[in-house]
Amino acid sequence: MSNNLKTLTNGILRENPTFALVLGMCPTLATTTSAVNGMSMGLATLFVLVCSNVVISLLKNLIPDKVRIPAFIVVIATFVTVVQFLLKAYAPAVDEQLGLFIPLIVVNCIVLGRAEAFAAKNSVGLSALDGIGMGLGFTLALTLIGMIRELLGTGAIFGLQIYSDHYASLIFVLAPGAFIALAYLMAIMNKIVKK
Repeated sequence: MSNNLKTLTNGILRENPTFALVLGMCPTLATTTSAVNGMSMGLATLFVLVCSNVVISLLKNLIPDKVRIPAFIVVIATFVTVVQFLLKAYAPAVDEQLGLFIPLIVVNCIVLGRAEAFAAKNSVGLSALDGIGMGLGFTLALTLIGMIRELLGTGAIFGLQIYSDHYASLIFVLAPGAFIALAYLMAIMNKIVKK
C-alpha cells in the first residue's frame, strides 16, 4: 500500500479518532443525538482538520519551538471561526443545534494532536491526506452513533420516520444512550480491526 493511501485510510479504521484513539469524546457524546447533528459536527471538524494541517505544514519551519502550540491554536481557531460564520450564514438550524460545540473544536485534541504529531513533521500533501482521513473517520463515527441513537430513540434516521416513535426508547436520545451506542460500536470496531 502506498504511503499516501495508508495516510488517507489510517484514520478511518486502524486509528479512528473515536473508536480506536478515543479522542474527542465531548462532541461525540453531546452532539450525536441525531444523524444530522453527528454528520454536521464531523464535517465541521474535517474542514478544520484539513485546513489547519495544510497551513501548519506550510508554516512548520517558520514557527519557533517556543510558540509552537499557541501558534497551532491560533491557526486552528481561525478555521473554526470560518466554520462558525459559514454555519451561522448558511445553516442557522445546524448552528443552533451544535451551539457551543463548534467553538470547542479549537481545543479538540484530535485537531491539535494531528497538528503536533503529523502536520508539523510532514509535507503539505501528506498533511492534507492525514486531515482528510482523520476527519472522515471522525465524521463516519459521529454519523453512525447519531444514526443509531436517532433510530432507537425516535424511530427515524436523518429525520425520515422508519417506525412509530411509540416503540422508540427515550434513553437513546439522552446522555446514557450515547454511552451505550458508543460502547457497542467500539466493541464491534475492535472486533473488525483485530481480524
